[in-house]
Amino acid sequence: MILIADAGSTKCDWIGINDQKEVVLKVRSKGINPSILKEEEIIDRLTICEELFQVKDKVDKIYFYGAGCGLEKNQNELKAIYQEFFTNASFIQVLEDLAAAVYACTTIEPGIVSILGTGSNCCYFDGKDIITRMPALGYKVMDDASGNFMGKSLLRAYFFKLLPEHLRKQFEEDFDTDPGEIKLNLYKKPNANAYLAGYAMFLFKHIEEPFIQDLIKESVESFVKTHLNLFKEEAKTYPLHFVGSIAYFSQDQIKEVLNKYGMKTGKFVRRPIEELVHYHTK
Repeated sequence: MILIADAGSTKCDWIGINDQKEVVLKVRSKGINPSILKEEEIIDRLTICEELFQVKDKVDKIYFYGAGCGLEKNQNELKAIYQEFFTNASFIQVLEDLAAAVYACTTIEPGIVSILGTGSNCCYFDGKDIITRMPALGYKVMDDASGNFMGKSLLRAYFFKLLPEHLRKQFEEDFDTDPGEIKLNLYKKPNANAYLAGYAMFLFKHIEEPFIQDLIKESVESFVKTHLNLFKEEAKTYPLHFVGSIAYFSQDQIKEVLNKYGMKTGKFVRRPIEELVHYHTK
């Protein structure tokens, strides 16, 4: 069996393919990001996914694309973990999530490809190679327009009393707003980036609200001025593709901001896993 995976910090999609190139497994596990998870945590997430555990000895090849996999050190650590878990795997490839995003949007034509999910990232694909111009330093320094970035902006708006009153009341119904509980999740518990991203879906539940639309557009503006600014020359010529749930649900706001800067939008792909299957089986 060939196992293909697309992983973020929040969730990981797995698809298994048999020798006849038929899909025989589809499952979602908790996210796997070697930059924020210890080895034992990753193994635990693999083990508690019953569907993966049942087929682990049947897997021959693994193509894994994930957040936090841009560093060779992290790639090697994951390979070692997967070799231990999937005992019969003879081939294991670990690439960063930008590669999955590119293959989901274009395999030949040049373009700028961005990920807006729990975190965010950006690259330029020249038709052959993936070109990056910055390290991915995560939610504490970067991740503009990501789920955790927007979640933090929403939390700030709530505590600085910037949310309109009706949204403020709804926010209090949907979330535990006790400062002690919030600080516990942000500074004591693991996966603070995923915790922050959990607030982002509130934005899309109330996407018709002008305040919410402005908050999203401000986040996208920040992404343009930071991440996309590194590819401003390419953006004059080539389309900008977006991958991830945050991008998918923010399409209208993204198009509005990019149009303001004279940039051309391309594809919006919510989950690249299906396109990855096509890429590896065509």
